[in-house]
Amino acid sequence: MFERVLICTDFSDGLYRLTHFVSSLAIAGIKQIVFLHTVPLWEKGVIPRVDSEKVEQAQTRLREAVGKNPTDDIEVKIEVQSGKPVATILKVAQTYQSQLIVVGSQSRSSLTEKVVGSTMVNLSRQTKIPLLIMRPQLISAYTNEELTLRCQHLFRSLLLPYNGSQVANYLVQQVKQLAQQQSGKFLQQCKLCWILENSGRREAPVKILPQQADKTLSQIKADLEAVNLQVETEAREGSSVNTILDMATMADISAIAVSSGTIGKLQEWLISSFTAEILRQSWYPVLFFPSQDS
Repeated sequence: MFERVLICTDFSDGLYRLTHFVSSLAIAGIKQIVFLHTVPLWEKGVIPRVDSEKVEQAQTRLREAVGKNPTDDIEVKIEVQSGKPVATILKVAQTYQSQLIVVGSQSRSSLTEKVVGSTMVNLSRQTKIPLLIMRPQLISAYTNEELTLRCQHLFRSLLLPYNGSQVANYLVQQVKQLAQQQSGKFLQQCKLCWILENSGRREAPVKILPQQADKTLSQIKADLEAVNLQVETEAREGSSVNTILDMATMADISAIAVSSGTIGKLQEWLISSFTAEILRQSWYPVLFFPSQDS
């Protein structure tokens, strides 16, 4: 699965708690974790400069947290750098050849996102590295016992929305590749869902009959089962975003997996995509694969 992971925290996003669950993350197949905190540049003077005091405070805080939970099963690195968050994240991810970037994301409206932007959106259009987006409120609300299990089974079961599009097929191939390359049974199950709706969205394909959707999903199921995944399929009529979120509630999943070719682009100003709405509305972790065309 993902062996080299970059976890970005601003100490208010809940992800800081993961410093106490390093051994549990090792059970999920992770072999290297880099905890990154970005300190804004000191801008009270004429020339912006590194805020050395805050950098040292953050380093101490992370070292003490990780030091209380030592383990020989995983390599842990601490990075505290001063600068702009997205640029720093990209630089550190490249340095450590990270395979996954974990970030927190507050729920926000489409308008707010377009005006002020977000770290997640900016990252998604500047990197090909998958992102795991987690709600701060969710991580903060877990008990230690619950978070231990969550970390151990971080990718065990994925919900894959599918609609026959090029982006949907790309998503399936990314999941298949992860299953082929994993060294253990970290990713075990997938649920493929085709929501049939006539919403008028520009990204929506031509009207598909339930029988056609079932046939296509059966073919994909066989393909994924060939790499030792347990696969369920379902075609259902309804509103795509609401139905997927409802299904996530009942499907016993670890995360919703999505991809998109429009996040952060002009299309998002004209019409919000399905993926963008999942990222904004889902309280479940979202595993986002940036499209090759993004």
